[in-house]
Amino acid sequence: MILTRIPRPLIAALVISCAPVVAQAEIKTAIFAGGCFWCMEKDFEHVNGVLKVVSGYAGGTTENPTYKNYEKGGHIEVVEITYDDIDVTYPQLLHTFWRSVNPIDAGGQFCDRGYGYTTAIYALNDMQKEHAEASKAAIDASNILPEKIVTPIHDTVTFYPAEDYHQDYYKKSKYRYGYYRKACCRDATIRKLWGDEALSGIVY
Repeated sequence: MILTRIPRPLIAALVISCAPVVAQAEIKTAIFAGGCFWCMEKDFEHVNGVLKVVSGYAGGTTENPTYKNYEKGGHIEVVEITYDDIDVTYPQLLHTFWRSVNPIDAGGQFCDRGYGYTTAIYALNDMQKEHAEASKAAIDASNILPEKIVTPIHDTVTFYPAEDYHQDYYKKSKYRYGYYRKACCRDATIRKLWGDEALSGIVY
């Protein structure tokens, strides 16, 4: 038998080529409006794969809106979600978004009334827009809700972070936030509307 010595560089190359391919995470962003941004921030900070959630304003015409004037400038309360798309995909975030709001209410959300508290999806690229429109159409076609969804799907938008005292409000003012959320009947309304699918994807 003739033994042929394989050069070490070739052995190393063969080992590398046989190694399993590890998917590389890509950090992405989503922007949703679902009424009170304190509540949206808490919910999405408890979704696997979400890295960061920032409360803010979007959709209006004025620059650098504040809590005192954002509605006058045509903005609404939103959250900017930074996520790892290996652990959670945009369609999965959409699934959770729909089931954590009342998308058939055009006048606000729960006890918070007015345009500033309405729902919306801001698609940051064509892929997000296609997924958002498809998910909305699928829910309407399923007739799981008593009425058609009124949540608009907008194109990319400028996001303005809210003031520091709004960020992680549910942690900073735990008892006040808890009282507000319960008194506003947010969770009770969502569960009545969505049944077993309510708050899907949110793990407390």
